[in-house]
Order: sequence, then C-alpha cells, then structure tokens
Amino acid sequence: MPNTYSKLYTQLIFAVKGRSNFIQSSWKTEFYKYITGIVDGKSQKLYSIGGMPDHIHLLIGFKPAVSISDLARDIKSNSSAFVNRKMFIDQKFQWQTGFGALTYGKSQVPDVIRYIENQQEHHKHRSFKEEYIQFLKTFDVEYEPDYLFEFYD
Repeated sequence: MPNTYSKLYTQLIFAVKGRSNFIQSSWKTEFYKYITGIVDGKSQKLYSIGGMPDHIHLLIGFKPAVSISDLARDIKSNSSAFVNRKMFIDQKFQWQTGFGALTYGKSQVPDVIRYIENQQEHHKHRSFKEEYIQFLKTFDVEYEPDYLFEFYD
C-alpha cells in the first residue's frame, strides 16, 4: 500500500494581543519549550522558535496530517492557557486574531532559522510592522491593511 511522503516548511508568525502582555525574558525559555511540546505532540517538527516581546516566529516542518490553521489554533490556545495558568503576567495573556504562514524550500531553511534566531538584532533596524508587511509583499500575499495585526509604533 502506498504512503504519503512530504516535507512542507512553514514559518508561522503570531502577535501578542495588547501592549501590556509582552513576552518576558524571565519566562520566555519555558514558554518556548511549552510551544515546542505542542508542536511535537502534533507529530510535527519544530526547527526554530524565536521572537520579540510582542511576537514570535516558528519554523515548522509540516506533515499533511495536520492543517496549518489547526496547528496555529492549537499552539495559540494552549500557549495562552499555559501563560495564564503559570501567572507569568498579572493580566490575561492572549494572541491577536490571525497569523502569518509563509512557505519555504529546503535550501532556504538554514537562512530562515538564522533569521528567527537573530530577531533581537534584526529588530534594531526594522519594526514588527515593517517586517510583517515586507513578508506579505515578498510572498505576494494580498492583504487588507485594516485587518493586519494591531501594531504599536
């Protein structure tokens, strides 16, 4: 009986809802490990996770048994519940509605991993809004400016 073989590399981008709900360096490592567990639990491969206090990037090797939207929903809902359960912040933690999903070829994976791992340096020169809009333009994604993430300049 034939099997299905695939490897789909996708970068997911999530933004934190509300300016006061920033991801803090004091609990970021534990948070990222929890998200890694969510991805692993869905039998997907996390290649890289990183970000800033207001957003994260994940590079995931997808198998077709799980849809990108379902995995994004599960990561966002479970990681929000984790932060709230651990009481890392004194307000309710939530992700903004929606997410970015960008696909890459195998040869691009090392560059995307470096990009994700160097978010601190990258954002010295470009805001999250500039970064996100540039991704949408580079990947030729049609978008409605009124329905992008809430950005804080």
